[in-house]
Amino acid sequence: MNNLLKKFYIDPFLLAMLTVVGTATILPCQGSAKTFFSYLTTLAIALLFFMHGAKLSRQAITEGIRHWRLHLVVFCSTFILFPLIGLGLQILVPHWLSPELYLGFLYLCALPATVQSAIAFTSVAGGNVAAAVCSASASSILGVFLSPILVGLMMPTSGNSVDTTAAIESILLQLMLPFVAGHLARSLLANWIHKHKVWINRTDRSSILLVVYVAFSDAVVEGLWHKVNLGTIGMIVMLSLLMLFLVLSINTLVARLLGFNRADEITIVFCGSKKSLANGVPMANVLFPASIVGIMLLPLMIFHQLQLMICAVLAQRYARLNETAQYKISS
Repeated sequence: MNNLLKKFYIDPFLLAMLTVVGTATILPCQGSAKTFFSYLTTLAIALLFFMHGAKLSRQAITEGIRHWRLHLVVFCSTFILFPLIGLGLQILVPHWLSPELYLGFLYLCALPATVQSAIAFTSVAGGNVAAAVCSASASSILGVFLSPILVGLMMPTSGNSVDTTAAIESILLQLMLPFVAGHLARSLLANWIHKHKVWINRTDRSSILLVVYVAFSDAVVEGLWHKVNLGTIGMIVMLSLLMLFLVLSINTLVARLLGFNRADEITIVFCGSKKSLANGVPMANVLFPASIVGIMLLPLMIFHQLQLMICAVLAQRYARLNETAQYKISS
């Protein structure tokens, strides 16, 4: 089973999420159970961001910070290019894309980049890892502030609006405060975190799965599966692939036009094309009404898996190119 997962680049965490979605479909939490799970979810999200803050070292934040041109390209890709592509999808509403799913794509486009996978793929491909750590970490932190603002700016285009001030206040209280507290406590927790990092990662993922369960429970009660069918899923996959192809192509072209070397190009390609599921799921729970969170997360969940599969293949291709280049130099 593990060999099959590696061969096809299937993320086991995605399989766990699909199981949770199935459970929410069959046994959605309602009534008093919903109240309990709502409080539990709030605590889980606070713990998730506390541990994010505790795990992120100051060295990781400051490493490579002088490479400002690279970081600027990555941030423009994450917070300008993606939103522009998302806004362009409005031409598909409502004939090809429902308003709810369009909001989901807009939300996806407003999110910060991932940290772990962006750095991992950059490392495998032979890119500038120090710059990747700095860019991905900064994107994750800035996203706490920028993502609600982008959501507030983009949502009115589809007849919906978000109270940006209230959203930022909620983000600061429920996400940023635990994050800062965790980072301030890092000196006390660093050794414990290193010793128990496997269990901490499991706790992080369990928190996300809990949020997904509650979100999809609400969505199922609101008639999610009467609104979404296989054709809709296929449309999400197709649009996600198109979006990913555009971003990867544009980032590669921009990196070459601006004269970056291959290591920096790799960093731009992988850091500028990722969207964070770990930040996106709990943030959606804070920003949006429970009744629409489930359907809005579908584009993010599908895009997350596709970006892992395609970037895994792309990282191997870059690695082979680097090996070939080194062989020619040594010859």
